[in-house]
Amino acid sequence: MELSERDLEELRAAAEHLDRLLLPGQVEERVARRPVHTAYVPADRLGAGTVEDWGGAARDAVRDHGPPAGFPESTMDMVLAKLAAEPIEDLRADFEDGYGHSATEDQDALSAGQVLRTNAPPFFGLRCKSLEPATVDRAARTLDAFLTGLGPPPPGFVITFPKATSAAHADVAVLLCRQLEHAHGLPDGALRFELQVETPQAVLGPDGRSPLPEMIVRSHGRLSGFHYGTYDYSTALGIAPDHQSLDHPVADHAKSVMQVAVAGTGVHVSDGSSNVLPVGSTEEVHAAWDLHARLVRRSLERGIHQGWDLHPAQLVTRFAATFQFYLDGLPRARRRLDDYLSRRASGILDEPATARAIARFLLRGLHCGALRPEDLGHPTEDLEAL
Repeated sequence: MELSERDLEELRAAAEHLDRLLLPGQVEERVARRPVHTAYVPADRLGAGTVEDWGGAARDAVRDHGPPAGFPESTMDMVLAKLAAEPIEDLRADFEDGYGHSATEDQDALSAGQVLRTNAPPFFGLRCKSLEPATVDRAARTLDAFLTGLGPPPPGFVITFPKATSAAHADVAVLLCRQLEHAHGLPDGALRFELQVETPQAVLGPDGRSPLPEMIVRSHGRLSGFHYGTYDYSTALGIAPDHQSLDHPVADHAKSVMQVAVAGTGVHVSDGSSNVLPVGSTEEVHAAWDLHARLVRRSLERGIHQGWDLHPAQLVTRFAATFQFYLDGLPRARRRLDDYLSRRASGILDEPATARAIARFLLRGLHCGALRPEDLGHPTEDLEAL
Protein backbone atom coordinates (compact mmCIF):
# COMPACT_ATOMS: atom_id res chain seq x y z
CA MET A 1 0.00 0.00 0.00
CA GLU A 2 1.50 3.31 -1.10
CA LEU A 3 -0.75 5.66 0.92
CA SER A 4 0.79 6.67 4.23
CA GLU A 5 -0.96 6.78 7.60
CA ARG A 6 -0.66 10.55 7.42
CA ASP A 7 -2.53 10.46 4.08
CA LEU A 8 -5.34 8.44 5.63
CA GLU A 9 -5.58 10.72 8.66
CA GLU A 10 -5.87 13.74 6.38
CA LEU A 11 -8.51 11.93 4.31
CA ARG A 12 -10.54 10.96 7.38
CA ALA A 13 -10.44 14.55 8.66
CA ALA A 14 -11.71 15.84 5.31
CA ALA A 15 -14.52 13.24 5.23
CA GLU A 16 -15.83 13.86 8.76
CA HIS A 17 -18.49 16.33 7.60
CA LEU A 18 -19.79 14.19 4.74
CA ASP A 19 -22.40 12.21 6.68
CA ARG A 20 -25.40 12.95 4.50
CA LEU A 21 -27.90 12.11 7.27
CA LEU A 22 -26.27 14.20 9.95
CA LEU A 23 -28.57 17.21 10.30
CA PRO A 24 -28.45 19.26 13.51
CA GLY A 25 -31.82 19.29 15.20
CA GLN A 26 -33.08 16.12 13.57
CA VAL A 27 -35.25 13.66 15.46
CA GLU A 28 -33.99 10.13 15.98
CA GLU A 29 -35.45 7.96 13.23
CA ARG A 30 -37.12 5.02 14.94
CA VAL A 31 -39.07 2.02 13.79
CA ALA A 32 -42.09 2.70 15.96
CA ARG A 33 -45.80 3.08 15.61
CA ARG A 34 -47.07 6.28 14.07
CA PRO A 35 -50.72 7.22 13.69
CA VAL A 36 -52.29 6.74 10.28
CA HIS A 37 -54.43 9.85 10.66
CA THR A 38 -55.19 12.89 12.78
CA ALA A 39 -58.79 13.68 13.67
CA TYR A 40 -59.50 17.38 14.18
CA VAL A 41 -62.24 18.26 16.68
CA PRO A 42 -63.22 21.86 17.49
CA ALA A 43 -62.14 22.38 21.09
CA ASP A 44 -65.54 23.59 22.27
CA ARG A 45 -67.09 20.32 21.04
CA LEU A 46 -64.57 18.06 22.75
CA GLY A 47 -65.91 15.89 25.55
CA ALA A 48 -65.10 12.76 27.51
CA GLY A 49 -67.02 10.64 24.99
CA THR A 50 -65.74 12.21 21.77
CA VAL A 51 -63.55 9.29 20.70
CA GLU A 52 -66.29 6.72 21.31
CA ASP A 53 -68.87 9.00 19.66
CA TRP A 54 -66.77 9.22 16.50
CA GLY A 55 -66.44 5.45 16.40
CA GLY A 56 -70.17 5.00 16.88
CA ALA A 57 -71.03 7.54 14.19
CA ALA A 58 -68.67 5.82 11.74
CA ARG A 59 -70.25 2.42 12.41
CA ASP A 60 -73.71 3.97 12.02
CA ALA A 61 -72.71 5.30 8.60
CA VAL A 62 -71.81 1.77 7.47
CA ARG A 63 -75.05 0.42 8.90
CA ASP A 64 -77.22 3.11 7.30
CA HIS A 65 -75.55 3.28 3.88
CA GLY A 66 -73.80 -0.06 3.48
CA PRO A 67 -70.02 -0.51 3.28
CA PRO A 68 -67.94 1.50 0.80
CA ALA A 69 -67.41 -0.16 -2.56
CA GLY A 70 -64.29 -2.06 -3.48
CA PHE A 71 -63.31 -3.62 -0.16
CA PRO A 72 -63.61 -7.33 0.72
CA GLU A 73 -65.86 -8.32 3.59
CA SER A 74 -62.81 -9.45 5.56
CA THR A 75 -61.32 -5.96 5.36
CA MET A 76 -64.56 -4.34 6.46
CA ASP A 77 -64.71 -6.72 9.43
CA MET A 78 -61.28 -5.41 10.43
CA VAL A 79 -62.48 -1.82 9.98
CA LEU A 80 -65.56 -2.33 12.15
CA ALA A 81 -63.43 -3.95 14.85
CA LYS A 82 -61.05 -0.99 14.69
CA LEU A 83 -63.90 1.49 14.96
CA ALA A 84 -65.14 -0.28 18.06
CA ALA A 85 -61.77 -0.62 19.79
CA GLU A 86 -59.75 2.47 18.72
CA PRO A 87 -61.63 4.73 16.30
CA ILE A 88 -59.23 7.67 16.67
CA GLU A 89 -55.47 7.13 16.75
CA ASP A 90 -54.43 10.78 16.87
CA LEU A 91 -56.67 13.63 18.03
CA ARG A 92 -56.26 17.42 17.91
CA ALA A 93 -58.30 19.75 20.01
CA ASP A 94 -58.58 22.53 17.46
CA PHE A 95 -58.38 26.17 18.56
CA GLU A 96 -57.69 27.54 15.07
CA ASP A 97 -59.81 27.30 11.91
CA GLY A 98 -62.21 24.75 13.36
CA TYR A 99 -62.76 26.88 16.46
CA GLY A 100 -62.54 30.51 15.45
CA HIS A 101 -62.49 33.20 18.14
CA SER A 102 -64.33 33.00 21.44
CA ALA A 103 -64.34 34.93 24.67
CA THR A 104 -64.32 31.58 26.47
CA GLU A 105 -61.12 30.24 24.88
CA ASP A 106 -59.21 30.23 28.18
CA GLN A 107 -61.89 28.06 29.80
CA ASP A 108 -62.27 25.88 26.73
CA ALA A 109 -58.51 25.25 26.72
CA LEU A 110 -58.50 24.33 30.40
CA SER A 111 -61.49 22.01 29.89
CA ALA A 112 -59.93 20.35 26.83
CA GLY A 113 -56.77 19.60 28.79
CA GLN A 114 -58.80 18.12 31.63
CA VAL A 115 -60.79 15.93 29.22
CA LEU A 116 -57.69 14.59 27.51
CA ARG A 117 -55.93 13.90 30.80
CA THR A 118 -58.07 10.76 31.15
CA ASN A 119 -59.78 10.31 27.76
CA ALA A 120 -57.00 10.57 25.19
CA PRO A 121 -56.18 8.19 22.33
CA PRO A 122 -52.57 6.94 21.95
CA PHE A 123 -51.55 10.17 20.18
CA PHE A 124 -53.10 13.57 20.82
CA GLY A 125 -52.51 17.27 21.20
CA LEU A 126 -53.94 20.63 20.25
CA ARG A 127 -53.70 23.11 17.43
CA CYS A 128 -53.41 26.65 18.72
CA LYS A 129 -53.55 29.86 16.76
CA SER A 130 -50.62 31.07 14.70
CA LEU A 131 -47.46 32.44 16.28
CA GLU A 132 -47.77 35.55 14.09
CA PRO A 133 -47.77 38.89 15.97
CA ALA A 134 -51.55 39.31 15.86
CA THR A 135 -52.27 35.96 17.56
CA VAL A 136 -49.09 34.92 19.42
CA ASP A 137 -50.47 36.04 22.80
CA ARG A 138 -53.64 34.07 22.21
CA ALA A 139 -51.64 30.97 21.22
CA ALA A 140 -49.51 31.20 24.37
CA ARG A 141 -52.54 31.69 26.69
CA THR A 142 -54.34 28.72 25.13
CA LEU A 143 -51.33 26.43 25.49
CA ASP A 144 -50.78 27.60 29.06
CA ALA A 145 -54.38 26.89 30.06
CA PHE A 146 -54.44 23.56 28.21
CA LEU A 147 -51.31 22.32 30.00
CA THR A 148 -52.78 23.42 33.33
CA GLY A 149 -55.73 21.13 32.67
CA LEU A 150 -53.66 18.30 31.22
CA GLY A 151 -50.75 18.07 33.64
CA PRO A 152 -47.45 16.48 32.58
CA PRO A 153 -47.90 15.44 28.92
CA PRO A 154 -47.37 11.78 27.95
CA PRO A 155 -45.04 10.74 25.10
CA GLY A 156 -47.81 10.85 22.48
CA PHE A 157 -48.54 14.56 23.05
CA VAL A 158 -47.73 17.16 20.38
CA ILE A 159 -48.56 20.81 19.67
CA THR A 160 -49.55 21.84 16.15
CA PHE A 161 -48.46 25.34 15.12
CA PRO A 162 -50.29 26.56 11.98
CA LYS A 163 -49.17 28.80 9.14
CA ALA A 164 -45.41 28.47 9.45
CA THR A 165 -43.81 30.82 6.93
CA SER A 166 -40.06 30.80 7.65
CA ALA A 167 -37.35 29.21 9.75
CA ALA A 168 -37.85 31.99 12.30
CA HIS A 169 -41.23 30.38 13.03
CA ALA A 170 -39.34 27.43 14.52
CA ASP A 171 -37.35 29.80 16.75
CA VAL A 172 -40.55 31.24 18.24
CA ALA A 173 -42.06 27.76 18.68
CA VAL A 174 -38.96 26.55 20.54
CA LEU A 175 -38.95 29.65 22.76
CA LEU A 176 -42.61 29.20 23.67
CA CYS A 177 -42.09 25.51 24.45
CA ARG A 178 -39.18 26.36 26.74
CA GLN A 179 -41.22 29.04 28.50
CA LEU A 180 -44.12 26.62 29.03
CA GLU A 181 -41.80 23.89 30.33
CA HIS A 182 -40.33 26.31 32.86
CA ALA A 183 -43.74 27.65 33.91
CA HIS A 184 -45.24 24.18 34.36
CA GLY A 185 -42.22 22.49 35.91
CA LEU A 186 -41.66 20.17 32.96
CA PRO A 187 -38.27 18.75 31.96
CA ASP A 188 -36.43 20.37 29.08
CA GLY A 189 -37.57 18.90 25.78
CA ALA A 190 -40.89 17.59 27.13
CA LEU A 191 -42.90 19.58 24.57
CA ARG A 192 -42.67 18.71 20.90
CA PHE A 193 -44.49 20.27 17.97
CA GLU A 194 -45.58 19.98 14.36
CA LEU A 195 -45.49 22.81 11.82
CA GLN A 196 -48.24 23.24 9.26
CA VAL A 197 -47.04 23.93 5.74
CA GLU A 198 -49.90 25.95 4.30
CA THR A 199 -48.21 29.03 2.82
CA PRO A 200 -46.10 29.28 -0.35
CA GLN A 201 -43.32 30.95 1.67
CA ALA A 202 -42.86 27.75 3.67
CA VAL A 203 -42.07 25.82 0.48
CA LEU A 204 -40.01 28.44 -1.35
CA GLY A 205 -38.40 31.34 0.49
CA PRO A 206 -37.51 34.78 -0.90
CA ASP A 207 -33.90 33.65 -1.42
CA GLY A 208 -35.04 30.90 -3.79
CA ARG A 209 -34.42 28.11 -1.28
CA SER A 210 -36.85 26.02 0.75
CA PRO A 211 -36.82 27.00 4.44
CA LEU A 212 -38.05 23.56 5.51
CA PRO A 213 -34.60 22.02 6.22
CA GLU A 214 -33.67 25.09 8.28
CA MET A 215 -36.92 24.72 10.24
CA ILE A 216 -35.77 21.22 11.21
CA VAL A 217 -32.35 22.48 12.29
CA ARG A 218 -33.72 25.36 14.33
CA SER A 219 -36.33 23.20 16.08
CA HIS A 220 -33.52 21.55 18.09
CA GLY A 221 -35.05 18.08 17.99
CA ARG A 222 -38.56 19.19 19.01
CA LEU A 223 -40.11 18.99 15.52
CA SER A 224 -42.00 15.76 14.92
CA GLY A 225 -43.67 16.50 11.61
CA PHE A 226 -44.74 18.81 8.80
CA HIS A 227 -48.48 18.79 8.05
CA TYR A 228 -49.77 19.94 4.69
CA GLY A 229 -52.61 22.49 4.80
CA THR A 230 -54.72 21.78 1.74
CA TYR A 231 -57.00 24.77 1.49
CA ASP A 232 -54.91 27.68 2.77
CA TYR A 233 -52.09 26.61 0.46
CA SER A 234 -54.33 26.09 -2.57
CA THR A 235 -56.07 29.43 -2.02
CA ALA A 236 -52.72 31.23 -1.74
CA LEU A 237 -51.76 29.84 -5.15
CA GLY A 238 -54.99 30.99 -6.75
CA ILE A 239 -56.62 27.57 -7.18
CA ALA A 240 -60.39 27.84 -7.63
CA PRO A 241 -62.40 26.22 -4.79
CA ASP A 242 -63.82 23.43 -6.95
CA HIS A 243 -60.28 22.34 -7.88
CA GLN A 244 -58.67 22.48 -4.44
CA SER A 245 -57.74 18.90 -3.55
CA LEU A 246 -55.00 16.71 -2.15
CA ASP A 247 -54.22 15.46 -5.66
CA HIS A 248 -53.90 18.85 -7.36
CA PRO A 249 -50.44 19.41 -8.92
CA VAL A 250 -49.65 22.27 -6.51
CA ALA A 251 -50.36 19.94 -3.59
CA ASP A 252 -48.13 17.24 -5.06
CA HIS A 253 -45.31 19.75 -5.53
CA ALA A 254 -45.51 21.05 -1.96
CA LYS A 255 -45.64 17.58 -0.45
CA SER A 256 -42.74 16.39 -2.61
CA VAL A 257 -40.60 19.26 -1.31
CA MET A 258 -41.66 18.37 2.24
CA GLN A 259 -40.69 14.73 1.71
CA VAL A 260 -37.29 15.68 0.35
CA ALA A 261 -36.70 18.02 3.30
CA VAL A 262 -37.47 15.42 5.99
CA ALA A 263 -35.78 12.41 4.37
CA GLY A 264 -33.49 10.72 6.87
CA THR A 265 -34.26 13.16 9.69
CA GLY A 266 -36.93 11.27 11.64
CA VAL A 267 -39.41 14.09 10.97
CA HIS A 268 -42.51 12.83 9.16
CA VAL A 269 -44.93 14.31 6.62
CA SER A 270 -48.68 14.25 7.05
CA ASP A 271 -51.16 14.87 4.26
CA GLY A 272 -53.99 17.32 4.70
CA SER A 273 -57.74 16.82 4.60
CA SER A 274 -60.55 16.32 2.14
CA ASN A 275 -63.47 18.68 2.70
CA VAL A 276 -65.88 16.46 0.76
CA LEU A 277 -67.67 14.85 3.67
CA PRO A 278 -69.63 11.55 3.63
CA VAL A 279 -73.00 13.07 4.56
CA GLY A 280 -76.43 13.29 2.94
CA SER A 281 -78.02 10.61 0.79
CA THR A 282 -76.54 7.16 0.37
CA GLU A 283 -75.39 8.17 -3.11
CA GLU A 284 -73.62 11.23 -1.71
CA VAL A 285 -72.03 9.27 1.12
CA HIS A 286 -70.65 6.63 -1.24
CA ALA A 287 -69.34 9.28 -3.65
CA ALA A 288 -67.46 10.94 -0.78
CA TRP A 289 -66.18 7.56 0.42
CA ASP A 290 -64.94 6.68 -3.07
CA LEU A 291 -63.05 9.97 -3.28
CA HIS A 292 -61.59 9.71 0.22
CA ALA A 293 -60.50 6.08 -0.22
CA ARG A 294 -58.79 6.98 -3.50
CA LEU A 295 -56.96 9.92 -1.92
CA VAL A 296 -55.82 7.88 1.10
CA ARG A 297 -54.53 5.09 -1.13
CA ARG A 298 -52.84 7.61 -3.42
CA SER A 299 -50.99 9.20 -0.50
CA LEU A 300 -49.84 5.83 0.77
CA GLU A 301 -48.51 4.89 -2.66
CA ARG A 302 -46.58 8.16 -2.68
CA GLY A 303 -44.98 7.51 0.71
CA ILE A 304 -47.21 9.67 2.93
CA HIS A 305 -48.65 7.52 5.67
CA GLN A 306 -50.78 9.96 7.63
CA GLY A 307 -53.56 12.43 6.84
CA TRP A 308 -56.31 14.49 8.45
CA ASP A 309 -59.90 13.42 9.02
CA LEU A 310 -62.58 16.01 9.72
CA HIS A 311 -65.71 13.86 10.04
CA PRO A 312 -66.44 10.54 11.81
CA ALA A 313 -67.60 8.82 8.62
CA GLN A 314 -64.20 9.50 7.02
CA LEU A 315 -62.75 7.00 9.50
CA VAL A 316 -64.45 4.23 7.52
CA THR A 317 -62.44 4.80 4.37
CA ARG A 318 -59.32 5.93 6.25
CA PHE A 319 -58.95 2.50 7.83
CA ALA A 320 -60.38 0.52 4.91
CA ALA A 321 -57.97 2.06 2.39
CA THR A 322 -55.02 1.84 4.78
CA PHE A 323 -55.63 -1.79 5.71
CA GLN A 324 -56.17 -2.80 2.08
CA PHE A 325 -52.95 -1.09 1.00
CA TYR A 326 -50.89 -3.31 3.29
CA LEU A 327 -52.93 -6.44 2.63
CA ASP A 328 -52.54 -5.99 -1.12
CA GLY A 329 -48.79 -5.48 -0.83
CA LEU A 330 -48.10 -8.28 1.66
CA PRO A 331 -47.58 -11.29 -0.68
CA ARG A 332 -45.19 -9.49 -3.01
CA ALA A 333 -43.30 -7.83 -0.13
CA ARG A 334 -42.75 -11.18 1.60
CA ARG A 335 -41.60 -12.86 -1.60
CA ARG A 336 -39.17 -10.08 -2.48
CA LEU A 337 -37.70 -10.00 1.02
CA ASP A 338 -37.34 -13.77 1.08
CA ASP A 339 -35.55 -13.69 -2.29
CA TYR A 340 -33.24 -10.93 -1.09
CA LEU A 341 -32.32 -12.53 2.22
CA SER A 342 -31.75 -15.96 0.65
CA ARG A 343 -29.86 -14.43 -2.31
CA ARG A 344 -32.25 -16.31 -4.57
CA ALA A 345 -32.42 -15.24 -8.21
CA SER A 346 -35.75 -13.74 -9.24
CA GLY A 347 -37.18 -11.30 -11.75
CA ILE A 348 -36.31 -8.30 -9.54
CA LEU A 349 -32.81 -7.44 -8.36
CA ASP A 350 -33.42 -5.65 -5.05
CA GLU A 351 -30.72 -3.56 -3.40
CA PRO A 352 -30.16 -3.22 0.36
CA ALA A 353 -32.08 0.08 0.41
CA THR A 354 -35.11 -1.63 -1.13
CA ALA A 355 -34.90 -4.44 1.41
CA ARG A 356 -34.99 -1.85 4.17
CA ALA A 357 -38.03 -0.27 2.53
CA ILE A 358 -39.77 -3.66 2.41
CA ALA A 359 -39.04 -4.27 6.08
CA ARG A 360 -40.42 -0.82 6.93
CA PHE A 361 -43.54 -1.52 4.85
CA LEU A 362 -44.21 -4.75 6.75
CA LEU A 363 -43.66 -3.11 10.13
CA ARG A 364 -45.97 -0.23 9.28
CA GLY A 365 -48.63 -2.72 8.31
CA LEU A 366 -48.15 -4.43 11.65
CA HIS A 367 -48.25 -1.20 13.65
CA CYS A 368 -51.49 0.01 12.07
CA GLY A 369 -53.25 -3.31 12.65
CA ALA A 370 -53.55 -4.40 9.02
CA LEU A 371 -51.07 -7.27 9.48
CA ARG A 372 -50.46 -9.78 12.26
CA PRO A 373 -47.01 -10.88 13.45
CA GLU A 374 -47.50 -14.26 11.81
CA ASP A 375 -48.23 -12.55 8.46
CA LEU A 376 -44.77 -10.99 8.21
CA GLY A 377 -42.79 -14.13 7.44
CA HIS A 378 -39.93 -12.98 9.68
CA PRO A 379 -39.64 -12.13 13.38
CA THR A 380 -40.33 -8.47 14.05
CA GLU A 381 -36.92 -8.01 15.68
CA ASP A 382 -35.27 -9.19 12.44
CA LEU A 383 -37.28 -6.68 10.43
CA GLU A 384 -36.44 -3.91 12.89
CA ALA A 385 -32.75 -4.78 12.65
CA LEU A 386 -32.96 -4.69 8.86
